Formats: sequence, C-alpha cells, structure tokens
Amino acid sequence: MSTTATTQLPDEVVWEVTNGAVSARALHVVAELGVADLIGDEPVAAHDLARHIGARPEALERLLDLLGANGIFRRDDGGYAHTESSRLLRTDHPRSMRAFARMMGLPVIWNSFGALDHTVRTGAPALGAIDPRGLWSYLGAHPDEARIFDDAMVAKSRGDVAAVVDAYDFRPFPRIADIGGGRGQLLRAALEAAPAARGVLFELPGVIQALPPASGRLAHHAGDFFVDPLPSADAYVLMEVIHDWGDADALAILRAIRQAASPGAVVLIIEGIVPDSDPDARVQTLDVIMLTITGGRERSAAQLRALFHEAGFRLTTVIPTAGPMQIVEAVAI
Repeated sequence: MSTTATTQLPDEVVWEVTNGAVSARALHVVAELGVADLIGDEPVAAHDLARHIGARPEALERLLDLLGANGIFRRDDGGYAHTESSRLLRTDHPRSMRAFARMMGLPVIWNSFGALDHTVRTGAPALGAIDPRGLWSYLGAHPDEARIFDDAMVAKSRGDVAAVVDAYDFRPFPRIADIGGGRGQLLRAALEAAPAARGVLFELPGVIQALPPASGRLAHHAGDFFVDPLPSADAYVLMEVIHDWGDADALAILRAIRQAASPGAVVLIIEGIVPDSDPDARVQTLDVIMLTITGGRERSAAQLRALFHEAGFRLTTVIPTAGPMQIVEAVAI
C-alpha cells in the first residue's frame, strides 16, 4: 500500500499526534532563545548561533533539524537559513509569532497540558491544578509573563484585525465600544475604517494604565465587566473574549452589555466558530486550549444564538472573514 503527501497510514497519524509535543516544545525553546533574530538573509552556522545564545551547538542543531523537517528553518551551506515560516519567529517581522510561541511555552501554560487529565476527570481547568488562582490572577502576579501574554495576543490579532475590518462595515455606528479589547488594535482599525465614528476601549484598570493616553476619537474606560457598568454604544465588539469563559460567565458579560445597550444596538462576537459538520483542527485545538487554561470554550453558532437569546439579543447573521475568525452579529431586542 502506498501513501501520498496528503495520505498517511493509520499508524503514522497516531505516531505524529503522539509525538507532536516534541516539535512544539522545540519551537517554544527556539523562540524563547531568539534564534530566528540571529539569522538574516544568509545562513548562520549552528556553533555561531549557539555561541550567541549560550547553548550547546550539537543540541541546538538537532532542534533546528527537527523544526526543519516541519518547514521551520532549513539547512543551507553548512548553516541554517530561514523559511517563510521561520521568519515569523523574528521579533521584527510585521506578522511575528515569536511572542505567541513563547506564551505557549510558559511553564504555567505548558505544565497545564501535563495536567490535562485533571480537566477530563473534573471538568475544571488544568491550570487550576498548577495555580488555583487561575490564569488572570497568575498573570497579575507575574508581570514579565503577562507582557509575553499581551504581546502574544497583539501578534495573534494582527492578521485577524485586518480580516475583520475588511469583512464588516463599521461606518453605520456613531459610537463603537471594544469590550476587553486589550491594547485596542481592533478598535483603532475600526475607527480608521469609519472616520465619523468614535470609540471607547473598555479594559481592566491595569491594562488601561499601561496604555498611552487616549486622544482624538478614541477614549479609554477602565473597569471590570463582571462588576462595573459598561459604556453606552451603538456597536459592541468582543474579539476572542467570550471564548475565555464558561457559559455562566459568558452570559453575565452579554447581560452586562445588554444593560448598557439600547434596543437596536449591535453586538459582534469575533471568534473561531465550531462547524456544524466536520471538525476544524484549528478551532478544536483552541477549544481544548480554552478547556485546559481558562475553562472557556469555542462555540457553534447555535450555542451563541442560545446565549444571545438568554441575554436579550437576537442573532442576525454569521459573517466569514478571510482569516480563521468569523463575525457573529446580534441585535439588542
């Protein structure tokens, strides 16, 4: 029996999934050490790379060969050169994913997957077995790791933001509120696409305090959406926020928005959507990450429809984007 590039024998599939953690961990380590930043347009020998980062050349070489087998870096002229994928690990790449790889390699994240059986047995996030305070309290107590997390979220959103703004017309809304919008990258892009609109970024006080002062059409509003009133707006956007939370907390967030919103106001949940038929590997991976780390989940359109209904909204449409995100639109009733 023969195989092709797109067909594997059953034992090969199981072997690759079983050992996928090895390649992932190699990527985390190489990203943390900043190896990609040391390679420019010309190949660099492993011993030169190792000298710069304080590593053993042979060990580094073996990690790079493993990554090379997965299309990340390549051997060239006695050294290592970039592929299009490895360039994304450079800090200065406009679509850099280095911070995301570093985040997934943080001990609190990586060790949580070692405790995944805790989640399967109890239904509780495995991260709680590592730190009972949960992710957000952990990051609050570890500012260096929190910066990596924030950088990862910004990096991850770069392509997503452009795809969302291309897919959705924000111009009809005089005031747009970005709820839990991090550093406000989506809101700034939406305001650029809607020159007559004004925007308000609602985030935790610590996040707002770390931002440059708001100016022009953009305002900041510090608060906790589980405790504090939300700003009034014509459109509310939540990009990869609802999926951080279980159904009870997700419903509480939507109800807080409904309390602030007038009838006819629009809510946009921007996330990966669980398909109705064949599983999507990216969405299902994110779903298990949420299960393990925060206790949240990726949801289907039907599951979001039910949450919207209970919170006082009516789902109107689901809009695909050029990226992995979809825009689920609902209106306050």
